[in-house]
Amino acid sequence: MSSPTASSAATSGPPRPDPLDPVFAMHLGGKLDVVPRSPLRGPDDLSLAYTPGVAEVCRAIAVDPTLLDVYTGRGNTVAVLTDGTAVLGLGDIGPGAAMPVMEGKALLLRHFAGINGVPLCVDTTDVDLIVDLAAALAPTFGGINLEDISAPRCFEIERRLQERVDLPVFHDDQHGTAVVTLAALLNGAKVVGRSVGSLRVVVSGAGAAGVAIAKFLMTAGVADVVVCDRRGAIGRDRADLPPHKRELAELTNPRGVTGGIGAALAGADVFVGVSGGTVAEEHVAAMAEGSMIFAMANPDPEVHPGVARRHAAIIATGRSDFPNQINNVLAFPGIFRGALDARASRITESMKVAAAQAIAGCVREPTPDRVVPSVFDPAVVTAVATAVAAAARAEGVARN
Repeated sequence: MSSPTASSAATSGPPRPDPLDPVFAMHLGGKLDVVPRSPLRGPDDLSLAYTPGVAEVCRAIAVDPTLLDVYTGRGNTVAVLTDGTAVLGLGDIGPGAAMPVMEGKALLLRHFAGINGVPLCVDTTDVDLIVDLAAALAPTFGGINLEDISAPRCFEIERRLQERVDLPVFHDDQHGTAVVTLAALLNGAKVVGRSVGSLRVVVSGAGAAGVAIAKFLMTAGVADVVVCDRRGAIGRDRADLPPHKRELAELTNPRGVTGGIGAALAGADVFVGVSGGTVAEEHVAAMAEGSMIFAMANPDPEVHPGVARRHAAIIATGRSDFPNQINNVLAFPGIFRGALDARASRITESMKVAAAQAIAGCVREPTPDRVVPSVFDPAVVTAVATAVAAAARAEGVARN
């Protein structure tokens, strides 16, 4: 007869996932596998793939390091690196719990762009150590995709790592979101008959995505951008700002808007939500005629499409069950494909602008319900990759 202690131990703890649940069934055993490209049919193949034949290839690479990308898979392999501190809408859940997302990112790279993605979940949040680890792995990878790293550390990690390595470093939470947002804005402006430069844009959220979107839209010609955090509009009047927000205060809010999100939205043409929470309908109603609402928080948009339809001409979300899904998968597979094809040493602003223009160009006749293409449109990756590679060559960062 088992003791009460043993019995309670057997039944305690969190409930086990149901293996028949389709979500858990898809993830059972992980979503990735390693499949050889070269045959191994017998001793002759073994002598070519491994010793003694492999020594000839090693010697050749030692003499000419540029051959590394020719005779190994490095040139088509991207590290998907996280510390698990800002995972999806889950927050700081740690590197182990982040692994399913990193596997998912690698799956998307392979499916859409034919790129090998390798998940790397590091058990440290130390900026110096993460940069050192990633830089030390540079001989293994043709590019590094930083993923789900919290702000403001993500800005420093990306900047310092790019200074250390001669290959593309891309924090998708920042730049992928910004690229697809610009693509939607380019087509949205066509639909409402406006120039991008004339739009007044409000960005709700000053984390990784919000900061990147604000800066990127300004690079693309938007002159009037106001960023709001939980305390309201970010401007030079604010004394409570950390360094990355102080930089925003210097770059954005040219009219000196003060107060909360309501004050910022009064007369605004575009709302970009990357913060979560809910924006009151009265604030949405105060936006300019023919406005655009890109409410991208998941699973609950900052402005529900049912509310947004009463006031805006164009509505986009981060969800797949509403029109105009602003999804990073429209950007990052093609951006890395183009960067790897060109053997680019970095991903520049002009390469990202080229990616946004290519995504927008995949919608030949934009409508209010179609300002971005489907993520399953096969033309998107090819268009983005071609544009990014051309921009890399034009800017002089390509080696192909």
